[in-house]
Amino acid sequence: MTIDASAVRALTFDVFGTVVDWRGSVAREAAALARSRSVTIDAEAFADRWRAGYRPAMDRVRKGALPWINIDRLHRMILDELLPQVGLDALSESERDRFNRAWHRLDPWPDSVAGLTRLKEKFVLATLSNGNVALLTNMAKHAGLPWDCVLSAELFHHYKPDPQTYLGAAELLGVTPAETMMVAAHEDDLIAARAAGLRTAFVRRPLEYGARPGYELPRERGFDYVADDFEDLASQLGV
Repeated sequence: MTIDASAVRALTFDVFGTVVDWRGSVAREAAALARSRSVTIDAEAFADRWRAGYRPAMDRVRKGALPWINIDRLHRMILDELLPQVGLDALSESERDRFNRAWHRLDPWPDSVAGLTRLKEKFVLATLSNGNVALLTNMAKHAGLPWDCVLSAELFHHYKPDPQTYLGAAELLGVTPAETMMVAAHEDDLIAARAAGLRTAFVRRPLEYGARPGYELPRERGFDYVADDFEDLASQLGV
């Protein structure tokens, strides 16, 4: 199902997994750190475990079990629990802080910069991520991501999929929800955005969790656009 793209003025983007390869990037930094300490780890499994702790920690904030805590702090809480399990508990405070900021240095998917640059010719582009503003800003600098605006759940003190994030982004951009399109590789994000009145574009990222034999893409759920990558999305949107 597609809509008339002329009604859309702004594109908001999920970032982790949709725009950047968090798994490969974090695994490379984990492997390098382990080598420097003569420790053997499964770096990709470590990245997966670090990421796996994110949603439960975030949900504790969403449900009020924890006060508002940004993603940098949640990542650090998870990291401090993981390090002793892989023989890296001797890291100093400064080393832990630098490693935690690996999430500020994630590399883009091969099509991200070129595809976003095309989309920017026609639309306002903004992040709409649960990552905090500093993280997203540093990541954009590192990866050369051409955002017009960096928006974060941190601005609303509500994590996605709370509707306040989607509606708040549209309000800050000066557009209506119907003039805003959420772009993501995750169905739950898009389903929540659609419920808040936004348009939706699903971008396939089959390698987000690595090349897994038998891995199947999620079922489509009637999103406005479905694209293989950002270049494909730009073509579909007439850029």
